[in-house]
Amino acid sequence: MAPAIGSLAVWAVVPTLLTLWFAFQGYNLLTPPKGFVGFRNFYFLLTDPGLPTVLLNTALLVVWPLALTIGLGTALALAYNDAFYGRGIARLLVIAPFFVMPTVSALVWKNLFMNPVYGLFAGICRMLGLTPIDWFANWPLASIVIIVTWEWTPFATLIILTSLQSLDRDLLEAALLDGARGFARFVYVVLPHLARTIAVVAMIETIFFLGIYAEIAVTTVGGPGIATTNLPFLIYSRALLGFDVGAASAGGILAIILANIVMVLFMRTIAREL
Repeated sequence: MAPAIGSLAVWAVVPTLLTLWFAFQGYNLLTPPKGFVGFRNFYFLLTDPGLPTVLLNTALLVVWPLALTIGLGTALALAYNDAFYGRGIARLLVIAPFFVMPTVSALVWKNLFMNPVYGLFAGICRMLGLTPIDWFANWPLASIVIIVTWEWTPFATLIILTSLQSLDRDLLEAALLDGARGFARFVYVVLPHLARTIAVVAMIETIFFLGIYAEIAVTTVGGPGIATTNLPFLIYSRALLGFDVGAASAGGILAIILANIVMVLFMRTIAREL
């Protein structure tokens, strides 16, 4: 156990302790260190007028992508579970976005799809006689949600499809003989079988959605104003744009607390399912 515990201490415990230490220090890279300042960094963070908006954005950037990826992933898994011509190629195409780096995905969506001048969506609007939409100016948060959903739907599809293929066909045939067809068979047979898998997918995706950063940095830079600023981007802006390491560390501690609360709730939910 010693190598595993040592690695955990180096890569997780030590950075967390350093973050906790900096959170109580008046440490700005542009001014001389002020030493221990108590809870002043936390006070300034929690009394920031923009913090409620930042926390709301963080929640929305978890809830909306989570709902969309699980919904779309379940629909695609149901579609790809049945045999049809070209299913292998179709599976490969639906998996492909998951292997694209977040920075590259954001650049593709920003320049090739959502650009209001030469983007694909703008071209379609002009063909239909409509005014192109400036996505990142008019619908900035929705744009981030779309990009993240595109990136993570393949993951949900793969996991749910794997679980779906383990469903005993005899159960489906028995339900069909009992008169359950279509939607009723999905609700009473398929969905209960997928419940644990969906809970695990939701937990894993939530961990990553709480840390969304690259998509925001590449497309909106947290704007307009703080319309797309979530907690990770706030920490980045405080540390590397404002050079206030103490305030950024306080934000990091807040992010750790929120993430652990969410994970405890998820783990208790999954434990009840098991």
